[in-house]
Amino acid sequence: MKNILIAQVICLFLLSCNLNGQTKTVLSADEFQQQIGGDKQLLDVRTSGEYSNGHIANALQADWNNKEEFKDRVQYLDKNKPVLIYCQVGGRSAAAAKYLRENGFKNVEELHGGMISWKQANKPVAGVSNIPEMTTDEFTAKVNVKKTVLVDFGAEWCPPCKKMEPVIADLQKELKGKFELVKIDGGANTTLMKAMGLDKIPGFIIYKNGKEVWRQQGVVEKDVLKKALAN
Repeated sequence: MKNILIAQVICLFLLSCNLNGQTKTVLSADEFQQQIGGDKQLLDVRTSGEYSNGHIANALQADWNNKEEFKDRVQYLDKNKPVLIYCQVGGRSAAAAKYLRENGFKNVEELHGGMISWKQANKPVAGVSNIPEMTTDEFTAKVNVKKTVLVDFGAEWCPPCKKMEPVIADLQKELKGKFELVKIDGGANTTLMKAMGLDKIPGFIIYKNGKEVWRQQGVVEKDVLKKALAN
């Protein structure tokens, strides 16, 4: 009997230690803010419209309600690095966090109450850009030149766009002076995107002597893009 009681006490002690050691996955605004930085990946799972109306600085964006877009964008996140995730009130981020955990992400933490609680806690919010959209005439003027121009439609909050940044940087070094890069914020220039027939970012268009010769949407292999620029 004495041995049984001892065993029960040991089991309870181990269970208590295990529970106390569990990682907290839903954080208050203060806790969430403290986690931001370093190698943490900050993900906003609201719509692009909600994001544009105020978001946490440096957050990437992938709309949970648009399953195709969400899956396409989060595939470029690092599953071995922590993900801090939020939405407007917490419902979408909870569902998205569950999806990420079920698909191999090691550490996913959610903002309790979403942007509502973040704002109520008087945390900093990055706002809407006051820069006007580029007109089609302004765009034409940039690409209608006697040289090779690579137009990069992307956004700071777009995971696949971030993945393409080092690729573009490498090509600028390798093909120095061979092409001119024109970067356009696809999130802010939605009218121009539509006029150019682009419905997702990143999007790349190559012009040679003012004429379009190549285009592709989504992540592009470096060799493919290099060949298109060299032809």
